[in-house]
Amino acid sequence: MKNISAYIIGVAFILAGANHFFNPDFYMRMMPPVLPAHELLNSLSGIAEIILGIMMLIPKTKIIAAWGLIILLIAVYPANIYMAMEAGKSIDVSPVVAYIRLPFQFLFIWWVYKQTK
Repeated sequence: MKNISAYIIGVAFILAGANHFFNPDFYMRMMPPVLPAHELLNSLSGIAEIILGIMMLIPKTKIIAAWGLIILLIAVYPANIYMAMEAGKSIDVSPVVAYIRLPFQFLFIWWVYKQTK
């Protein structure tokens, strides 16, 4: 079951990372204005998600990838908070959906953390 979970996590992050390049405007709107170089940060986070997702699929690199994803999920959490605060205003997302999404980030962190054992 743990291998299936790692595979699901890996594929999900590869797809999410690719989406940074197919749908960059969505991610740009999520970034708090205090962050510089939104395009660069979007590209870097997309590349990180793709690389770490691929690493989740490789047993020898899975634990390193899991810790990298945990760091990444924590690093992007301010963007999720900003999205919730701006939902329905400057970001075209339902406020209910945006606020419900916040605690799920911790569930994702826990799920990825389980792969480090």
